[in-house]
Amino acid sequence: MQKSILITGGTGFLGVHLARYFLQKKFVVTLLDIAPLTASDLLGKVTVIMCDVRDKKKLLEHFSNIEYVIHAAAALPIQRSKKVIFSTNIEGTKNVLQVSLSQKVKRVIFISTTAVYGVPKHLPEEEDDPLDPIGYYGKSKVEAEKLCRRYEKKGLSINIIRPKTFLGPERLGVFTLWFEAIYNNHPVIILGKGTNLYQLLAVEDLCELIFFALTKNISGQTFNAGAEQFKTWRKDLQALISYANSTSKIRSLPTKPSQLFLATLELLHLSPITAWHYKTMPIDSYVSNKKAQKKLGFTPRVSNQTILIESYKWYKDNRQSIIALKGTTHRTAWNFKILNILSRFL
Repeated sequence: MQKSILITGGTGFLGVHLARYFLQKKFVVTLLDIAPLTASDLLGKVTVIMCDVRDKKKLLEHFSNIEYVIHAAAALPIQRSKKVIFSTNIEGTKNVLQVSLSQKVKRVIFISTTAVYGVPKHLPEEEDDPLDPIGYYGKSKVEAEKLCRRYEKKGLSINIIRPKTFLGPERLGVFTLWFEAIYNNHPVIILGKGTNLYQLLAVEDLCELIFFALTKNISGQTFNAGAEQFKTWRKDLQALISYANSTSKIRSLPTKPSQLFLATLELLHLSPITAWHYKTMPIDSYVSNKKAQKKLGFTPRVSNQTILIESYKWYKDNRQSIIALKGTTHRTAWNFKILNILSRFL
């Protein structure tokens, strides 16, 4: 018999990639989200349920006959509202865990974030490091992880994944700013000199890690995930610029003044870039994959440069149909407002 899986946040960037991955693994896939499915290749191949994870009663209606759950639904930092972020990421997680336990789901995978570590205190970051999150998003994920551990003690089999920023075809969000600049031969703006090491993660690698954490005989664990091959922002972005045959030049902005400026724009809601972005971008930031390698046999295969190139290639090929789509998810272009205006004069 085919195994059944339900993915919350299923119509988002990670959700659609997971849907494709698990369809290839012959799973029966159900996607649960508040947004409609726009990935046309999945239409008719998956079941789509329009439901908010904050609606526990409605969740109960859709968890029968579900063997596995990937909880990826979340309100991103761009939402800004503490109420929205906490209610979705904490209360919504609690609902998913409660329903999964009551419906005897075999295994839940919770998608957390390396934002729970905050600004790195030492490198590489490891799973047992102290947590010091930045902003409502990181704090909400810390609280959601606590819920996961609580429900694991109640008998729910669950593993937690903390991925670095993950990219791949169809990823837009904050990367729209760079992709659009490169496409138009405009300056590519970075904070600081760009000589800091910064690790990304390919969405295809993340899907494989989730599969391993879901199906292997191990529970109650937390796993970091980031690319094994990564260089500095300057080197990785220059490789992308060269691939694109763009005349864009990398422009460094002074760190402290720029952070103050971006903090002001954030406060005035004039830019979707949050403290998590501008506080961590100019510093070294990478995690250890050793635990996932040891316990799950997982090693990321895609380098930072390949991740960026594949993501940009999709952006360029589909630019005309997506550039006007503005939203607050990773599958939409964010509205950078004043930053778009300023970049034209740099």
